[in-house]
Amino acid sequence: MTDSHFSRRSLMRYGAYGAGAAALAGTAASWDRLTGADIPGRDDGSLVVATLGPAYGPEAIRTLTEGFKKVHPDIKLRINAVQATDWSDFFAKILTQIAAGTAPDLVYVATEGVQLFAQRLGVALDKWVKRDADELREYFADVHPSLVESMMYEGSLYQLPVEFNAADIYLNSQVLKRAGASFPAADWTRDDFTTLLRDMKKSSGSQFTPYFWTNRLWGGVVPWLFANDTNLLSESKAPGGSWLWDSFYPAADRQGRGGGYRWTTPQADHERVEEAYDYLASLIQEDLCTRPEGGNGQNLIGVFSTGRVGVTPAGGFWAGGLNLAGMQPGSFDVQYFPRWRTQRMQFGAAGYALLRTSKLQDEAWEFIKFASRRDTLMRLFETNQTTPARRSMLTADRYRTMGPNHWQVFYDTLDKFPDTGPIPAPPQVAEVEQVLLKHTGTALASRRSVAPALRRMQSDLEKAMERDV
Repeated sequence: MTDSHFSRRSLMRYGAYGAGAAALAGTAASWDRLTGADIPGRDDGSLVVATLGPAYGPEAIRTLTEGFKKVHPDIKLRINAVQATDWSDFFAKILTQIAAGTAPDLVYVATEGVQLFAQRLGVALDKWVKRDADELREYFADVHPSLVESMMYEGSLYQLPVEFNAADIYLNSQVLKRAGASFPAADWTRDDFTTLLRDMKKSSGSQFTPYFWTNRLWGGVVPWLFANDTNLLSESKAPGGSWLWDSFYPAADRQGRGGGYRWTTPQADHERVEEAYDYLASLIQEDLCTRPEGGNGQNLIGVFSTGRVGVTPAGGFWAGGLNLAGMQPGSFDVQYFPRWRTQRMQFGAAGYALLRTSKLQDEAWEFIKFASRRDTLMRLFETNQTTPARRSMLTADRYRTMGPNHWQVFYDTLDKFPDTGPIPAPPQVAEVEQVLLKHTGTALASRRSVAPALRRMQSDLEKAMERDV
């Protein structure tokens, strides 16, 4: 991947929905009309896969196309890299294609869209998974159950996860040294984090920002909500799913699993949510971080690599990005998100969703299996532009020339913290995030602004969750 590819990819990874959220919400509102049964088929009979353009450049498309042809020479494949500014824009363009009668068979969908697609347009993969259980045992043995559960909806599986990114904390080694600070312990606390920011501030100039974060659903305020043992929406598990857990996971790994997440009642006015916002407001008041910016954080790699930012939340995708920016192994590192009431962390994952309008569903399933194979992902993710869903791919060799030193953190965020879960993404996720972004900016204007802004957020979230997408 080139530098230009990464800067655009970092936009995708840093936030799921942006300015296009309103477009998605508006288009999704008319989804019933868009998914009519009279959508015409494709002209050339190809299996059509829609991917996020910035994330899948020509080399990735060639890897998938040529590899799939060797395994299935009888299935014609066309991969459409849809150019979009963010996930919202991407989803909106897919819906436009559906309305025009040119729907793809498969769509690459992140956590933010899993339930949206599953509820209205996706096909459950259950029957194929059961049929090909022997073939898939190796896959499930290599993929953490939390990732799989995040791709379930109301008891059924809708995607096989191929990648994920958890919101861990990246630290600039130069800034740590300048502050006379040690690399934090795995069980560091929120207070340890605050102390580190203060030490960084004291040892740096006026243009330095100890902590930088963007106003997003992924990696924004949500990691702090999780750390304080709360969430934006009440969280529970749907019943069902035992057909999968009992077939592929040992008892210890399937304990507490269900049929996918349910995010329902808004709780923005909960005291623990207010505590998290008040803490962030205190950091801003103390000049330890700036008010969270909107946008995509695309300039963050530059300011982090030059030592103008000390720490920031990011996932495994940054290992490749910082390397492309010229940072050498040892010049940056990564640690778990700090503990507060809990050390539960958040992630987002992605995989291929099969659309109900597809007339090539069996062929599409073959592609889903191919795209989740270890050899496929080894070729696809050579530059560490993400965290592979397959545990066995995270090795010392993979990170030796790029870093970070503590690369094990990426998958251990799941393995050592089994309660780590996906960002809250109900079918109404577009409107939910719009509300979150709007009121977060207002809430953090000052510590006095927190409570009234969260009350307004609660009211708007209640309205958003009452709407049928």
